[in-house]
Amino acid sequence: MIERWFQLTRHGTTVRTELVAGITTFAAMAYILAVNPAILGESGMDKGALITATALASALMTLVMALATNYPIALAPGMGLNAFFTFGICLGAKIPWQAALGLVFYGGVLFLILSLTGIRQRLLEAIPQELKLAITSGIGLFIAFIGLKNGGVIVDHPATLVGLGDFRNPGPLMVLAGVVVGAALVWRKLPGAILMTVVGLTILGLFLRTPDGKGGLVAITRTPDTWISTPASLSPSFLALDLGYFWSHWRTCLPILLSLLFVDLFDNMGTLIGVCQRAGLLDAQGRLPKIGRALLADASAAMVGSVLGTSTVTSYIESAAGVEAGGRTGLTAVTTAGCFLLALFLSPLIAIVPEVATAPVLVLVGIFMMQSLADLDLRDFTKAVPAVITLLAMPLTFSIAEGIALGFVAYVGFNLLTGRAKSVTPLAKGLGLLFLIHLIYR
Repeated sequence: MIERWFQLTRHGTTVRTELVAGITTFAAMAYILAVNPAILGESGMDKGALITATALASALMTLVMALATNYPIALAPGMGLNAFFTFGICLGAKIPWQAALGLVFYGGVLFLILSLTGIRQRLLEAIPQELKLAITSGIGLFIAFIGLKNGGVIVDHPATLVGLGDFRNPGPLMVLAGVVVGAALVWRKLPGAILMTVVGLTILGLFLRTPDGKGGLVAITRTPDTWISTPASLSPSFLALDLGYFWSHWRTCLPILLSLLFVDLFDNMGTLIGVCQRAGLLDAQGRLPKIGRALLADASAAMVGSVLGTSTVTSYIESAAGVEAGGRTGLTAVTTAGCFLLALFLSPLIAIVPEVATAPVLVLVGIFMMQSLADLDLRDFTKAVPAVITLLAMPLTFSIAEGIALGFVAYVGFNLLTGRAKSVTPLAKGLGLLFLIHLIYR
């Protein structure tokens, strides 16, 4: 039955190889179980429910991807998209988290429509390559900035806006050590390097004390009352999405919805092509068979995730770790899904992970995403202008949506004023106008 479902022989793999690859993928991305609740919890959502929603959404949609495409690709709430959810939508735009879940759902619906109608390709073609690269890199810079802020390495300053944190406190030192050690482990290509970093810092936090704000000291990591338990209740976030908020606040929500859609599109296309290329699944023309099914699975993941109570669920680049371990079929993804289901019973252990243990992950993921800058020729001034504005605006406005808006307006305006109007598609001009209206009347 396994051979019939996953065609292991045709893909030159075995059950044992696929199982090992699936566990390897899980080890590479298991950090999301601690990081996602830590980020989304800042919006006011229940962290226990978030752990359950993260594990359940990851397991369910990874299984859907495996059965729909037979690809070794795992899904989970996307890094960058979860930061956008909390810091851009909820805290930045002052939108309740229930309404933000509604926007995630609508983003999934739009993704589904675009994938079914073929408009997706036209939309991707309307966005110039330099902006695509700048958006990815800008999100990386934004995520890294959030990691340094959450870890106390960067703090607010009344005169200079930001300043260096207090390194007499062990927290910032742990974050800095986590970034350096984690980067070294990644460079050495150790499976689960990021997860090892989180676990190591969490254990170290048991022995270090930090000020409690009342003149005393408390352990950075608190010991849980129990190590294994039934999954935390999903009820605080399940079906809590508010679908009506968008229609009464559409001027504020429309640019945010478009930003969610753009980021999800770029993230999915890049991950699918990148992982499947490394797995040797592209055809002779460099195209991905079953890409339609894969995109439909991804679009459904955003909607299912919002219903369960988490930010946009998307394909994970960490799936490449499983591919490097020999994974070639959906059995790898099924194994990863099973690991996420088992993790549901470790919620007390996941809940004790301190912020200083997850902060280095944000910095490292941000660095990964910023590597896209290597493909951007900043010596070409026509590409540098919109790209650099996008890149800088995201962390400085503390908003992915505003960064995309400013970058798009700069791209369209610059090309119109320099006689390059023909290089801008009508769709891009329309998007630029929409973003300009948003910036003026937001």
